[in-house]
Amino acid sequence: MDDLNYLREPPAWKAINQDTISAGFEMASAPLTGSFLRTLATSKREARFLELGTGTGLSTAWILEGMDHNSSLISVDNDPTVIQIAYKHLGGDPRLTLKSRDGFEFLKEVQGEQFDYIFADTWAGKYEQLELALNMVKVGGFYIIDDMLPQENWPTGHAQKVKDLLRNLESLANFNLAKMNWATGLVLMVKVIE
Repeated sequence: MDDLNYLREPPAWKAINQDTISAGFEMASAPLTGSFLRTLATSKREARFLELGTGTGLSTAWILEGMDHNSSLISVDNDPTVIQIAYKHLGGDPRLTLKSRDGFEFLKEVQGEQFDYIFADTWAGKYEQLELALNMVKVGGFYIIDDMLPQENWPTGHAQKVKDLLRNLESLANFNLAKMNWATGLVLMVKVIE
């Protein structure tokens, strides 16, 4: 089986990818991750989605591709330069709200809100303020992270942060967890109790 065959990139993906390369942005989610995000998004109907770390919008495009018309996605990034690429290509989608904000501040502001699906692809809600993000996942909802396998762009000491994060996630009694040695290293968690 060739897992790169039949990816069927979202319509905006190629243009976003070109602009991503032109901008020199090297932290975009891999296409296999995008395919996984889209497939999971398809299972949530009339749902609330949250993406922490829009980047240029590559993963955002995959999530939108899987969502139904009655769902909504909030995507947050603190870099106004890269999020402009997402605005350019995806800003016309009425299901999407793009926020050029600090992720930590955003998480504090929306405490008490609930989401069916959270993709945490930045420090906020993943390595820092993890508990804030996990508290916002509905029972039956997804919490998804990537980049758990060693990456060339990891700074010194980051491998230990990944090990600590995984150990923390494995200890949570209110989530079921699947670790996947696939793409860039994915973790899918489903909340089972409050």
